[in-house]
Amino acid sequence: MRILVISHLYPSTANPIAGIFVHQQAKALMAQGVEVRVVSPVPWAPFPIPHLARKWDAYSRVPKETVWEGVPVAHPRYLLFPRAWFFARSGWRMYRGIRARVEEIYRVFPFDVIHCHTVLPDGYAGALLAARWSKPCVVTVHGYDLLHWGVRYREAVTYSLGSASKVIAVSTKLARIVRDEFALGNRVVVIPNGLDPGEIARAERGVEGNQARKPTVLSVSNLYPSKGIDLNIRAIERLRRMHPCLGYEIIGSGPEERKLRYLARNLGDQVVFLGRQPHDRVLERMAACTVFSLPSWSEGFGIVYLEAMALGKPVIACQGEGPEDFVRHGRTGFLVKPRDVESLVEALNFLLSHPDEAKAMGERARKEVLEHYTWEKNAEGTIEVYREVLGES
Repeated sequence: MRILVISHLYPSTANPIAGIFVHQQAKALMAQGVEVRVVSPVPWAPFPIPHLARKWDAYSRVPKETVWEGVPVAHPRYLLFPRAWFFARSGWRMYRGIRARVEEIYRVFPFDVIHCHTVLPDGYAGALLAARWSKPCVVTVHGYDLLHWGVRYREAVTYSLGSASKVIAVSTKLARIVRDEFALGNRVVVIPNGLDPGEIARAERGVEGNQARKPTVLSVSNLYPSKGIDLNIRAIERLRRMHPCLGYEIIGSGPEERKLRYLARNLGDQVVFLGRQPHDRVLERMAACTVFSLPSWSEGFGIVYLEAMALGKPVIACQGEGPEDFVRHGRTGFLVKPRDVESLVEALNFLLSHPDEAKAMGERARKEVLEHYTWEKNAEGTIEVYREVLGES
C-alpha cells in the first residue's frame, strides 16, 4: 500500500516541530508496512516579502527535498500571502504549486491513496490531485482548519470535504461539527492522535532526580488569545497567598506574548516565559511539572494534554473541547468552564492542596493514555480507513 501524504504542517528547517503529529503518524504507518511519501508545500511570497520578515526568509531556505527521520519529504513552493489574505483560494494555489512535483513522484511511486492533513489548503489541493489520477482522497480534520468562516472559505471547505472518500476527525467535537455543518454522514470517522511511548520514557529518564523543587504549573502552546494563558496568569496571581512558592512556566511563542508578559509583570520570577523549545525539552519540562494547565476554549484535539498525561500529570482543559474525549473530569484531570477564572482557580487549588490525589490522578491519566492513545493505535485505525476507500475491507 502506497500513501501520498500532503501536509503544509510538517517539520522542516524553518520549524522543526511544526506538524510533528503528522510526522509521527507517517513513521507509525511505515512501521506497519505502509509505504509513505510526503509532500509538504512551503509558502512562497514575491519580493521583497522574504527579505522583510524572518519567518518568510526561513521558508525560502527550506531544501526542496529531504529525508526526515526516514520519511522522504518534498518541499515544493506555492504562493501564499501574509496575514491569510485571499486564503479561500489557497487550495487552488497549492495545487498549482505542487502538481508538477506530484507528477514526478507518481512516476516512481504510483500511490494508491492521497491523505491530506487539514481541509484547506491541503484537502482542496488533494481533491484536485485525486480527481486527476482517479485516486481516493482521505482528509484529516485537526480543528483550526474549520475556524475560518465566510462565504468563499465555506465554499472551498465544502468542496474539499465533499470530494473526500473519507474524513478523519481527531476528536468527537470535530466529527460533530463536520457532520452537522456539511452533512457527510458515515463518511466521517473519529481517530484520535497519539504519542510515542519511547519519547515518553526518554523524557522521564532525562528528568530523573531533577524534579521541580517547588510546585510548578506548565503550559505549552502557541500564544494566541484562545489558549487561555492569560487566565492561568490571573489564577496564579489569585493563588499566590495560599501557595507562595508556586511557579508557572510557559513554553511557546506568538502574537500575545507582549500582552502576557505585561499581565504577569507583578508576579516577578514566579512566571517564566521559556519561548519555543525542542520537543524533547518540552517533554522534560512536562515530566518535571506538578500540573499541566491549558484552559483553551478552541481546541480541536490537543496532543500536549496527552503527553502530559502520559508523563503522569493531572491536566486542566476546557469543557466542550477536543480534550473532553480523554480527560476524565475529577479522575485524570479537570474540565473547567471556558473563560472562567473562578473555575480554573478552584481546579488548580484542589490539585495543589491535595498532592496525593493529584499524583493518583496523574497515574490514572498515564495508564489511560498509554493503553489507548499511541501512534501505533492511530496507524491501525488509519490503515483500516485506507483499506475501506480501496475496497479491501
